[in-house]
Amino acid sequence: MNCESIPSGSERPVGLVSLLFTLHFVSCGVTKLLIMNKSLGIILLAVGFTACQQQKVIESNKKMEIKTYPRSEKTAQKDEYFGTEVEDPYRWLEDDLAENTKKWVTAQNEVTNDYLNQIPFRESIRKRLESLWNYEKEGAPFKEGDYIYYSKNDGLQNQFVIYRKKGEDGKEEVFLDPNKFSEDGTTSLAGLSFSKDGSLVAYQISEGGSDWRKVIVLNAEDKTVVGDTLIDVKFSGLAWRGNEGFYYSSYDKPKEGSALSAMTDQHKLYFHNLKESQSSDELIFGGKELPRRYIGAGLTDDERFLVISAANATSGNELYIKDLADPNAKFITVVDNMEKNHSIIDNQGDKLFIYTELHAPNGKLVTVDFKNPQAGNWVDLIKETEQVLSPSTGGGKIFANYLKDATSLVKQYDKDGNLEREIELPGVGSASGFGAKDEDSTLYYSFTNYVNPGTIYKYEISTGKSEVYKKPKINFDPTQYESKQVFYTSADGTKVPMIITYKKGITLDGTNPTMLYGYGGFNISLTPSFSISNVILLEQGGVYAVANLRGGGEYGESWHVAGTKLQKQNVFDDFIAAAEYLISEKYTSADKLAIAGGSNGGLLVGATMTQRPELFKVAFPAVGVLDMLRYHKFTAGAGWAFDYGTSDDNKEMFEYLHKYSPYHALKKDIAYPATMVTTADHDDRVVPAHSFKFAARLQEYHKGDNPVLIRIDTKAGHGAGKSTEMVIAEQTDKWSFMFQNMGLGYREIK
Repeated sequence: MNCESIPSGSERPVGLVSLLFTLHFVSCGVTKLLIMNKSLGIILLAVGFTACQQQKVIESNKKMEIKTYPRSEKTAQKDEYFGTEVEDPYRWLEDDLAENTKKWVTAQNEVTNDYLNQIPFRESIRKRLESLWNYEKEGAPFKEGDYIYYSKNDGLQNQFVIYRKKGEDGKEEVFLDPNKFSEDGTTSLAGLSFSKDGSLVAYQISEGGSDWRKVIVLNAEDKTVVGDTLIDVKFSGLAWRGNEGFYYSSYDKPKEGSALSAMTDQHKLYFHNLKESQSSDELIFGGKELPRRYIGAGLTDDERFLVISAANATSGNELYIKDLADPNAKFITVVDNMEKNHSIIDNQGDKLFIYTELHAPNGKLVTVDFKNPQAGNWVDLIKETEQVLSPSTGGGKIFANYLKDATSLVKQYDKDGNLEREIELPGVGSASGFGAKDEDSTLYYSFTNYVNPGTIYKYEISTGKSEVYKKPKINFDPTQYESKQVFYTSADGTKVPMIITYKKGITLDGTNPTMLYGYGGFNISLTPSFSISNVILLEQGGVYAVANLRGGGEYGESWHVAGTKLQKQNVFDDFIAAAEYLISEKYTSADKLAIAGGSNGGLLVGATMTQRPELFKVAFPAVGVLDMLRYHKFTAGAGWAFDYGTSDDNKEMFEYLHKYSPYHALKKDIAYPATMVTTADHDDRVVPAHSFKFAARLQEYHKGDNPVLIRIDTKAGHGAGKSTEMVIAEQTDKWSFMFQNMGLGYREIK
């Protein structure tokens, strides 16, 4: 469910669970690569685009033809849930290894490509996107040992390259080039972790977008390989213990069936000694003795304490700690239940700093002595506020990054909890990256919003002074565009925020092509972020709107819970109300409105297009959770039950899921929006069977001239690590499909 393997924006610190359950919600384009925890480093990508001049208009194709949809065989598969029989005629598409599934995928792609090839401005959009992408991008630096490391892309490289230099004025050299991992750019860097002294580095690679990773260790000085290459690592950070080795997490690789779809249920934490083979790695936590679905480890900055987070769902975690300075020490339980989210963010000697949502749905920071770390001994350090808290540390300080109506507000505290200053940000938007080592005197953060490309700032911790460190060298004038936050009313009277972006001076007459984007789940907050891809819409006079739906984390735990289980319909109602607001306020009309979302957002699009098909002209459900009766049967899907519930829970939960499940909610002889379902053959988070089955039934039931297609990437996964070439191709097809089906044509811009 990431696009990236770590959600971007102002994430909430839910312990290591946030690392383990990653969700895809790219805001119609790539804006950041990764925002990693301290053990992984920080890689931020700034984006932007060049100035433009209007050229000729290419009209849409008035005579579009679509081949006959591929035949999707139906079987007599039926399942019984609490006395109700449910047909599942496309169950066979769940077998991603079967020859008939592979043939179906090939046939569907042929039909989709044939349709897209008929769009007369498709190549013009591709060229425009390529020109927008083609500028140097550089990420925020981070210091390891004697070197400063940073990521950089010269423009159209498929993957960002890791560079380094000794000191600010040192000679630049390539440290790690993921473009050389594979010829086609589909093997990507998925994590980077240095030992404390910077002499060793372990990096993860993802092949074809899979969540199954390999880990390679290098001597950082001469870049020679050290010891074993680890295989079959999944949902894991890498936490070094001195230069001896590191902790990592994984599941047993499925022995039967497909490793891309089989359930992965028992996470295990291991320690890998660099002098030993992976087969000798010591099991530290988990397994049959203590089965947990998600387990992650981290060390405090002084490497004294090993901290373990354990969970069975994507919300709520247990917390354990062990004093590594004592060879006879055993794990001490800090939190013994999974009702709330907690994480240890720092220590000063025996004093632990803990982020918690216990009795604080918006989060707070507490301290406690590690010898008696249970909740009854916690002392408030930074109390809960009306804004949602996301704390980090650096330079001996605490940075409290708050969400204020889905935008950033950052305050700096000392370790005694005294407020030192509110950090003056460049504007209203998203600020991220307020983390550094204890000994650092400066840190680097990134700031962006929907009209301002990401810019990296250097921040002096002692004075609070910020200065521009890296700004994209592009010809783009943000002052020509504006973002406006509005609050609209949902079906039950709840006020929901939405940010609407467009070129200044557009006429609100209901004719503007509009993309409405949403997510609404898993405590994830959608904060303002610039997208190269959205330029294609904005410079054509279009409108881009992002609704901050319930189910997300914008207003804390209560906002999240209000969009879960038997309240999930609130999320869909919020999205539908956003669409109705855009229409009633004359931003657009039903004939000019598209909706998009990925992963849990793909469920959002699937549910709303089946509930209100007349409200939207175009729909883009991407890598969606679309079969709500069986989602928990695949990979780590059972861990999503906190948000969804499961069809096995009870009759009420089954009936609720069955009613809105997009695959089951499709009805015969209904005119659905022009739809392009997107997925990938290596998506082992939200398995492609969801999209396959939904597309097959949509093609069977749909009535009308709107095309209903599925676009299936090969050698790709849930979204993270896609090559630049693949991203541009996907975005090209999205905008081409949207403009064609709205009858817009395309004004060439160079």
